Amino acid sequence: MTPDRKITGSDEAWDRRELGADSNFVVVADDTDDDAIDAALDLQPISIRLQKSLIEDFKMIAQLNDIGYQPLMRQVLARFADSEKKRILRQVVSDTLRRRKEDDAEDAQSKTGTHG
Repeated sequence: MTPDRKITGSDEAWDRRELGADSNFVVVADDTDDDAIDAALDLQPISIRLQKSLIEDFKMIAQLNDIGYQPLMRQVLARFADSEKKRILRQVVSDTLRRRKEDDAEDAQSKTGTHG
């Protein structure tokens, strides 16, 4: 790419790597930028022990998806947490509806004087 050529900013230009891929315009972010990013994303560092093979699997999957393995792990954990919350809520709703149905059946029996 020549420096005097102006590229119109568009999603397509980014996707074709006409924008954002020229190494002449790359700079390494300093630690204050990392801190600002962590704060903006509400990230908290943690320490966790994982099997080496699991970490290698995440690194391989991340590389195939062109992302870092830590962002991939955050995505996986977020998906799991969302899925579990939905599963738990479905179970709570199901249990509540079942109890309500049982209570309604008991009320109907007591009104008619029959017992099951």
